[in-house]
Amino acid sequence: MQKIIGKEKSLSDLLSNKKYTIHYYQREYRWGKKQIEELIDDLTGEFYDSFDIENSRDEVERYGHYYLGSIVFSSGENQAAIIDGQQRLTSLTLLLIYLNNLQKNKVAENKVAIDHLVFSDRHGVRSFNIHVDEREKCLNALYTDNIDGFDTSNNVPESVKNIFERYKDIAEIFPEDLKDRALPFFIDWLIYNVDLVEISAYTEQDAHKIFVSMNDRGLSLTPTEMLKGFLLSEIKSDKNRSEANEIWKNQIMELSTIGPKEDDDFFKNWLRAQYANSIRETKKGAVNEDFDIIGTTFHKWVRENSEEMGLENTEAYEKFVMIYLPKYARVYKTLKKYSMEFSSDYECVFFNADRNFTLQFQVILSAVDPEDNDEITKKKIQIVSRYVDQYIARRSFNFKMLGYNTIKNAMFTISKKIRRKSVEELKETLQKELQNMDFGLDAIDDFYLSQFTIKNMRHVLARMTYYIENGSGLNTKFDDYVNREIRNPYDIEHIMADHFERFADQFQEEKAFHEARNKFGDLLILPQDKNRSFNDSKYDEKLPMYFGENLLAKSLNGKCYQNNPQFLRFIEGERLEFKAIDDFTKGSIQSRQELYKTICKKIWDAELLSR
Repeated sequence: MQKIIGKEKSLSDLLSNKKYTIHYYQREYRWGKKQIEELIDDLTGEFYDSFDIENSRDEVERYGHYYLGSIVFSSGENQAAIIDGQQRLTSLTLLLIYLNNLQKNKVAENKVAIDHLVFSDRHGVRSFNIHVDEREKCLNALYTDNIDGFDTSNNVPESVKNIFERYKDIAEIFPEDLKDRALPFFIDWLIYNVDLVEISAYTEQDAHKIFVSMNDRGLSLTPTEMLKGFLLSEIKSDKNRSEANEIWKNQIMELSTIGPKEDDDFFKNWLRAQYANSIRETKKGAVNEDFDIIGTTFHKWVRENSEEMGLENTEAYEKFVMIYLPKYARVYKTLKKYSMEFSSDYECVFFNADRNFTLQFQVILSAVDPEDNDEITKKKIQIVSRYVDQYIARRSFNFKMLGYNTIKNAMFTISKKIRRKSVEELKETLQKELQNMDFGLDAIDDFYLSQFTIKNMRHVLARMTYYIENGSGLNTKFDDYVNREIRNPYDIEHIMADHFERFADQFQEEKAFHEARNKFGDLLILPQDKNRSFNDSKYDEKLPMYFGENLLAKSLNGKCYQNNPQFLRFIEGERLEFKAIDDFTKGSIQSRQELYKTICKKIWDAELLSR
């Protein structure tokens, strides 16, 4: 093996006018929303520790540094290849693109030059610093802030699809209070104070040897394994310790079948839900508290807070491992299962997961008492998951952010309020929480489709469709409407075709037409092939075709109200003012919007928590 060089570098040093490639055998970018949430939470949390808006920007140089791990390259004679670390570098590149778009409209003195960290421009040709041919078109759409101009539905590669989705996650998650005056401070800190260790070998073979030795030899214990060692060491009886060890191994094995690192995620959720009493404030000088420490070193936190957790003697440790652990692991496995598999008994768990609301596991676990029987546990899961569903809906309809950083404090507060409450106390507490929210469902009047509401809009339209079909006795499945992996997934359909000239007599200008066309009341969901087939058709051509689709689309056609007794009974009983529309106009969008609002108020009725 030739000489190996390891050097600490800032993000600016690492990316400035550089060119890296990723080899075909390890090129897939697979980070999910959870990893993006954790990255932004870590970065912004570290930044807040030093940030003071009263400081001048040159003070950023004296802010604390943040270490983001090592990156392994093979340098060779041609461009460097990333052997290990592409997930982080790709994610950081997406963050830089987003930050660059945020600052585009700011005055020159409040901008930070970061283009050179994203792409290189040689001989008039732009190429991104992490160069993979299949990603170029997507990255270019993101860099030019043209999200609507990129289509991920046409069998795009896995990495490209994930890159596109993670960029949207960044836009959703990034804290609002860093988007204005604090933005240049944060960018300066990110590119100069976030450090990585560049480990560079001359040949690709040597770089792989480094990677293998770092990952396969002398593996350090995981937080879960260190927690196990501490807990079992406090059990005095050899017999009981052996039994506890078997219980532990069985639970961890079952968690591992769900996915990698699920054991760590389980302990983070359980300990935060049941034992954390504090969380870091979002202000300068704030320090990590229970919630934050559990998220990184939960094994250490348990050891240092064992007395506060009630772990005061060997009997308490035995109960914790042999009774509490299986109880909460069983609940967590139930939640994970039904977040991926639709069940009418746990439908809101699936609904919340469809909207990537990862904090629901923590909130639900907080309500469970270790003494609860299966029936009470199930009831609590249903109540809390329905509350979370209602919470998401109210924020979404009011265009409020749902990013991890934005709501983690609120969800932590709720977790503490409902910790081990009885079923009746749970209903009362959560109903009051909904009643005291600053925003409600009347905002549906102004709900519309945009690049940042598209996923939620698809979910809402699917919920409405499922609601009226289920109420009308049709055997339809909600998950079919939101599954993006099936061969012909459902897409959002505009009832009014994108042809201003057909509607010029109803709108004074084209801008008003497009605004109306994106209103909630102008939308449906249809299978992708039908959506494209119907796309440019006139309404009188679409109407007969709508009759062969789902009930929300079918309801526009007069035939839907003939020989359809279950549907008629349902809409009469629910007082839903459905009606056939022969000519879809500007006024039709408004009346349809009012109908949709009525349906949504029934789906997300706060009184459902008390049933």
